[in-house]
Amino acid sequence: MKSRTNVKENTPSAWCIPPLCAEDNKYTRGSVVILGGEVMTGAARLAALAAQRAGAGLVTIAATPKTWPIYAASVLSVIARACGAKEWGTLVTDNRVRAVLVGSGSGINARTKSAMLAVAKSGKPLVIDADGLTLLAKDASLREALQSVPKIFTPHEGEAARLKAALKLSKKLDRAEFAQALAKRFNAVVVLKGADTIIADAKHILVSRPPAWLATAGTGDVLAGAITALVGQGMPLFDAAAAGVWLHAHAASLHGRGMIAEDVIASIPQALRSLK
Repeated sequence: MKSRTNVKENTPSAWCIPPLCAEDNKYTRGSVVILGGEVMTGAARLAALAAQRAGAGLVTIAATPKTWPIYAASVLSVIARACGAKEWGTLVTDNRVRAVLVGSGSGINARTKSAMLAVAKSGKPLVIDADGLTLLAKDASLREALQSVPKIFTPHEGEAARLKAALKLSKKLDRAEFAQALAKRFNAVVVLKGADTIIADAKHILVSRPPAWLATAGTGDVLAGAITALVGQGMPLFDAAAAGVWLHAHAASLHGRGMIAEDVIASIPQALRSLK
């Protein structure tokens, strides 16, 4: 990445994790919803556990009736609900729900698209990861429908390349320029993952340098879940994205080389305790 004077380091001085209040309950601490997929069921489960560790008071996975037993039996402190389109619509419009995550293992399919459209109608903040981003690159009508939704994108390099091609953005943009161009085009916050992770909105760019051992399966789902939890606790979207990236990287650093996605989740509380 080129040296840029407007790119700042992502440190805890740039944001503030919401304080805990004795009067809080599981709903006021942040109720978040995650769309669970039928095939890659581990992705939503990792995201859900990360959301809990990052402070969400209540996490719900919306599963299909076919896969509901998998989710219900394996994540005991997470609510698993069997949801068709009608049930999903009811769930995301619940006034207690503060943020929604779609795309982590949910599949590149009509169900994922329908889920995002329902969130758009609800006006709830939406974190879009993985399969949701691939759908956005494929479907111009979906891009248009989500234009005014408060949202965070969490692309890796492959998903970013698909979005760049779909939007016909210049190939000459460096990573920070591309992240900000994508943020401006969608009125979104963008977390462009990589050796230099870029957090960008229309006006600000932060950079984070996570440890190399984070490049392992499932850690992206952990990051998406942590960010969703912070949005659910009331943080502004840019701050939630930046804080989630920092917590994710710091938790990985605390565990060290050889960690897997589950280890990052387990280290999030220690990362939180390191904040003043």
